[in-house]
Amino acid sequence: MTYGKFISIEGPDGAGKTSVVKALVAKLEADGITDFMTTREPGGIKISEQIRNVILDVENTEMDARTEALLFAAARRQHLVEKILPALEAGKLVICDRFVDSSLAYQGVARNIPTDLIWEINQFAIDNHLPDLTILIDVPAEIGLERINQAKGQRQYDRLDREGVSFHNLVRDAFLSFEASSDRIVLVDGTQTIDEITEKIYHILKEKQMI
Repeated sequence: MTYGKFISIEGPDGAGKTSVVKALVAKLEADGITDFMTTREPGGIKISEQIRNVILDVENTEMDARTEALLFAAARRQHLVEKILPALEAGKLVICDRFVDSSLAYQGVARNIPTDLIWEINQFAIDNHLPDLTILIDVPAEIGLERINQAKGQRQYDRLDREGVSFHNLVRDAFLSFEASSDRIVLVDGTQTIDEITEKIYHILKEKQMI
C-alpha cells in the first residue's frame, strides 16, 4: 500500500492561503491529478469546525491564551485522526490550510507562551505526524492586514484578525524563523499574484516529488 503525502500551507493572516489552495486544486485537476484532498485548520470535520467557531468568535474576548492554545490542539487532534490520517493511509495527497506551525507562531511566539509548551501539547495531539512539506506564503503584516480590511464581507473577519499589527509582525517573524531552521518549510513570496504563487508552489511540489 502506498502512503500518501501530507502538505501544509502556512502564512500570516492575509497571505492568500485559501485563494491559493483553490487555485492549486484547479491546476491539479487540469493536469489530471485527482487523488488528493484539501482541508483546513482549525476545522475540516464537524467537531473541529465547532471548536473553530468558539476560537474565532469575536465575542469571546475573555479567552485566555492557554485556553486558545489547548482548543487549537484539540481541534487538530480530532481533525488528524478523523480525516487526515485515513486519507494518507488511502494513499491520497493531503493539502491542509494551516497545521502545527500556526500554533507555534500564533499561540507560542505572538501570545508569549513558551514554544516548548506549545510543542508539547501539540505533540500529544499529532503524535509525530508532521507534514512532509510545508509551504510558507509570506507577506508583511501591513499588507496582510490591508488585504483583510479590503475583503471584509467576503471572508470571515475573526478574533485573530482583530489583533494589531505588532501581533501580526510577531507571527510573521516566527514563521520566518521556522523556515530558516527547517528543511521541511519552503518560502514563497506572497506579494505576487495568486496565479504566480500557485505556479511557484506547483513547481515546488513537482521538484519535491509530492505530485
